[in-house]
Amino acid sequence: MKYDFDEHYFSQTSDVAKDFIEKLLVKDQSERLTAEECLLHPWIKPLTRKQADNRNRSSINLKNFKKFNARRKWKMSYNMVWACNRLCRLQLLCKSSKENEELRSCESDQEDTETKPASLIRRRLSSSS
Repeated sequence: MKYDFDEHYFSQTSDVAKDFIEKLLVKDQSERLTAEECLLHPWIKPLTRKQADNRNRSSINLKNFKKFNARRKWKMSYNMVWACNRLCRLQLLCKSSKENEELRSCESDQEDTETKPASLIRRRLSSSS
């Protein structure tokens, strides 16, 4: 998987460092770097003098990284709260629809087909007298 590093946060990070980060962020454990491979990675143990110089010039800007990480955590928290609220709303909708069905099927709301309305009974009584 190829990651996009936001230039605002990773502008001073070398390509070798980004490569190291990408290789650590592999989901499949068998494809991820082992501890020994990490120690041999050019970002940790530069192979050439040029790589060593590049590493010294480009370091992760901790201030920007902390902002990036805080923003990432905030987004995850927001998404979690949103999902919980959504589930609560769905649960309330399910409960209210069940309550509505129960109210609709209530005996007092249903017409009794065997008994006749009081107005018809009164009319019949008054006409028979």
